[in-house]
Amino acid sequence: MALNDTPGLPGKDSHDQPNEIRHDPALDQARLDLVALLDRFTIGCEGSIETPVPGLFLHRIMNPGGPKHGIQTPALALIAQGSKRLMVGDEVYIYDPMHYLVSSVDLPVCGQVSVASESEPYLGMRLELDVDEITSLIQDESLPPAMQTDASRGLYVNRLGNSMLDAVLRLLRLVDTPEDVPILAPLVKREILYRLLMNGSGARLRQIALQDSQTQRIAKAIQLLRQHFDQPLRVEDIARDVHMSVSSLHHHFKAVTAMSPLQYQKQLRLQEARRLMMLDVVDAATAAHRVGYESASQFSREYSRLFGAPPLRDTRRWRDATAAAAGA
Repeated sequence: MALNDTPGLPGKDSHDQPNEIRHDPALDQARLDLVALLDRFTIGCEGSIETPVPGLFLHRIMNPGGPKHGIQTPALALIAQGSKRLMVGDEVYIYDPMHYLVSSVDLPVCGQVSVASESEPYLGMRLELDVDEITSLIQDESLPPAMQTDASRGLYVNRLGNSMLDAVLRLLRLVDTPEDVPILAPLVKREILYRLLMNGSGARLRQIALQDSQTQRIAKAIQLLRQHFDQPLRVEDIARDVHMSVSSLHHHFKAVTAMSPLQYQKQLRLQEARRLMMLDVVDAATAAHRVGYESASQFSREYSRLFGAPPLRDTRRWRDATAAAAGA
């Protein structure tokens, strides 16, 4: 849950009870099954692997290292073994085998696996969420209505219950029978989406697919920022393009992302600059210019603030760690 945010409300699942821990043998067994499946599918791997199920990725981490920066795209994330911390803006979210995490928009995050070892590796999975599939589901007349809600954080943690875990296990088991994936995977994914929409903070997920909702408009603003992050920020132009006032854009953008449009753009720029330096072997001045910085000193200050070291030292540290891992 977010350390300085309200925890996800209990959902419809009968095993999601607020402020109460209930021993449930069926849920305990399902969690053991999840550990066994992920362990078997990722044995011999370190990092993330793609599966025959579109949009489903599995994770096995034994040596987590330091915090990692990236963009959290719309997804459902579960942990079978270990735990993880995500920082969005100034907020910290922690989730573990008792909880799942949902993101509904693209968010710059800093994540770190906090519990993992060679004897008990971190085991997890991520299922990408398709906004079109969410839209299709909420247009189904049989779907129970949800409470109306204003734009709220595009990432939340909720208690994991039997019904959600059962559907996730059935999706995972399709990895063993890839011939079943084209027919059965869409059906199970739809059930998982249904569970997400009906459980806990699912009303937040609905907002991303509701036409002209504030959250959907913020999602469009995010898309514009990602497409033009290296250009000077003109909030007035973005507000006009998403049919919002400047003050409304600022208010709802921070409600969804935990940061202002300028802070969001800054994180996009710095993450891309770091990628250019580490993977494309570009020097700091060139990387700064490519992502839109006019001042090298400003770039260095903001880079150090986000990544904990100036560009040159950070790049050397990353290359030394990569060389050490390759030689191990």
